[in-house]
Amino acid sequence: MSHHWENRIKKMAEGIRRRVLAHTIARNGGYLSQACSSAEIFATLYGKILKLVPLDKPIVPGQFQGTPKPGLPAVTGSNYNGNGRWDCDNFILSPAQYALVLYAALIEAGRMDESGMDHYDRDGGTVEMIGAEHSPGMEVTTGSLGQGISQAAGIAWTRKIAGEAGRVVMFMSDGECQSGEFWEAVQAASFHRLGNMLIYVDVNGYQCDGIMSNVMKLEPFHKRLKSFGARVYRIDGHDIEKLVKLGKQPNAEEPTFILCDTDPCRGMDILKHRYPKFHYVRFTDQNEKAEYQQFYRKLNKLVNS
Repeated sequence: MSHHWENRIKKMAEGIRRRVLAHTIARNGGYLSQACSSAEIFATLYGKILKLVPLDKPIVPGQFQGTPKPGLPAVTGSNYNGNGRWDCDNFILSPAQYALVLYAALIEAGRMDESGMDHYDRDGGTVEMIGAEHSPGMEVTTGSLGQGISQAAGIAWTRKIAGEAGRVVMFMSDGECQSGEFWEAVQAASFHRLGNMLIYVDVNGYQCDGIMSNVMKLEPFHKRLKSFGARVYRIDGHDIEKLVKLGKQPNAEEPTFILCDTDPCRGMDILKHRYPKFHYVRFTDQNEKAEYQQFYRKLNKLVNS
């Protein structure tokens, strides 16, 4: 029998996929396969795992205030998360192209107002297509893939020295783990015993150039990570109960990685004809767009039935 919270998180995950699909149709493009593979991870993070600062109501994203300089301090999206409180968690989104999925998760979790999506990818707005540090839910600009974990490790080290209770929780994609900077950061985090780091990796097997193993193999991924000194688990990334159980366990003496094997077409078989290029959906013509519109109506009918 499912727990009440499991049903709630399952609905959040379904909501994330539908929101990203609706946005993809409306904008004639979007990072849809990322939502398919990671929806349960994001729903679990914002619905059960992350220690977040309480909000009175969902936040309406503001305008970009300008490049930080003397008299104009940096503005980050941390107020959607732990907002720097000693007992709350940081959340670091490493693959910034997942920003659309993050925004959908924030809306589903009641932390960002739906109207924020009206500012998506518009000049002067903070709701960036490729998230930056001022975007909702983003705490740093992760830039080049593989860079985010280095920043996360630095934050975790600082929090450890300060004796803070909050963790640094991170989301990564498997493709970015091909970079040398990633492995250097894992080695450093393990050496400095950063047990306050919790990292979920979306192992969906694809990247912008197609099948990941054709670009550069990572397997046996879990064994490699263990050899670098990390605590590692490997699970079905759509299994909500396992995602929560591992995310709720006590800190170890080393960083914890949860490798989540996922399906880039989960819940949307319509994507399968795009094999092996799932990275970004842009419709080739109005007929294809109409097919996705029909699929979206079918999804909504199933949810409301």
